[in-house]
Amino acid sequence: MFIAHAPSGYILSVTLIKRARALPAPVAATIAAGVIGAVAPDFDWFYFYFVDHSHTHHHRYISHWPLFWLLLAGGSALWLRCVRGSKVAFLTLVFSLGGMVHVILDSVVGDVWWFAPFIDERFSLFHLHARFKPWWLNFFLHWTFALELAICAWAYCIYRGRQTTSKTA
Repeated sequence: MFIAHAPSGYILSVTLIKRARALPAPVAATIAAGVIGAVAPDFDWFYFYFVDHSHTHHHRYISHWPLFWLLLAGGSALWLRCVRGSKVAFLTLVFSLGGMVHVILDSVVGDVWWFAPFIDERFSLFHLHARFKPWWLNFFLHWTFALELAICAWAYCIYRGRQTTSKTA
């Protein structure tokens, strides 16, 4: 995925806001935590290019391990349960759920090591074949890019609906 991570974090955050009985954190902070969490696994690109010099697939880094995000989500959920109403615990949970959504979306056409660090095997729902140069054109010209556009459109519709609702309230 290229363009749908931030919108998916927005969708996640707004869905959590709608379903929560009471929010321990402000709405804007909740949305920011979800959006930042949904793009956070790709912060490893800096390491990938500037330190690793593109030697290791960036999905092999701990920032793309589903176990990392599951442990962070579980730990923050436990923290939130122990310290009810903790703003930091809640925002950490939303952030980690955003990271988990990122890894799930990367699994559509990107290789994800779902059982890392225990099993060194990558998984993806669909495989891309390198046909075009530069490499990123293979993603933009693949049919799964329509899924990304649909996620972006969905997020935009939610955003517009929230804007309309806030103006009439």
